[in-house]
Amino acid sequence: MAWSQDEERMLAMIERHLTDEDPKLAARLESFNHRAEHGRQGRGAGRRPGRSTVIIAVSWLLIATLIATLLVMALRHDAAALPV
Repeated sequence: MAWSQDEERMLAMIERHLTDEDPKLAARLESFNHRAEHGRQGRGAGRRPGRSTVIIAVSWLLIATLIATLLVMALRHDAAALPV
């Protein structure tokens, strides 16, 4: 949705006021905006998953394997207990 001219004018005025009042904060916000925009452009294109993502995936795989093993053991035990 496009902003009206009044809204754009007010935002520009706020930006100028912020830059005049606290130039360090304005520079940090600009740096943050630049990094956020750069991150959006590079997302998904040949990017490796983060370390925490790999750890979580391996943990879920181990949990699923443990649950499957326990189910197989419980079903075998129940089947062995049935009279033939």
